[in-house]
Amino acid sequence: MQSVQYEYPPHITALPIHGSSTLLPVRRIYCVGRNYIDHIREMKEADEREPPFFFQKPTDSIVQDGARVPYPPDTRDFQFEVELVVAISSRGRDIDPIQASDHILGYAVGIELTRRDRQREMREKMLPWERGKSFDYSSPCGALRRARNIGHPSFGAITLAVNGVIKQNGDISHMIWKVPEIIANLSASYKLEPGDLIFTGTPAGVGTINIGDRLEAHMTNVGSVAVTIGPPEI
Repeated sequence: MQSVQYEYPPHITALPIHGSSTLLPVRRIYCVGRNYIDHIREMKEADEREPPFFFQKPTDSIVQDGARVPYPPDTRDFQFEVELVVAISSRGRDIDPIQASDHILGYAVGIELTRRDRQREMREKMLPWERGKSFDYSSPCGALRRARNIGHPSFGAITLAVNGVIKQNGDISHMIWKVPEIIANLSASYKLEPGDLIFTGTPAGVGTINIGDRLEAHMTNVGSVAVTIGPPEI
């Protein structure tokens, strides 16, 4: 079989690993919807204990710490969501929650950017959320910290500030579905592979952002990520 020749080398999205020169190539990005009760209530959702559901974002939506994020097209309600991010280290399907930690490389802090008006439209029509969620530059993510160095956090403050003012202030212990349960549920539908990322949901306090705003997200013992919202791409 003749090998494929690229006019340009294919782009590989990768994340830095704290304290190492090694990068983690990102394979897929999975996101958990509605995983904090206070966020479900602020979004006026009905069921507070539905089974977890997932959507995906394009791999190249990753934005690294310190970057400028162009204000996206197709929205008048651009919002932030701070989230704990889990990085998968090894292949698995139908993973038992008790063994889930064996498949985790480490953790990071992410900001899941959302075109909220488009998401609401899709939800009301019972259509997929991708138009509101899966767009360019929509997944800022900080450096990964290896689980062998920080353990597997089950609690810890997670915050997001806009222009220095705290807007989200939660704790990952308040997640409805914990990380082992998320991995078990996700791996029942998808074969997880090294380089997969899971954005685990956001606490209450989400809100609108504008050009010039600086977002700073932080989680205790995990790390941080900061980005600035710039003008739209031409």
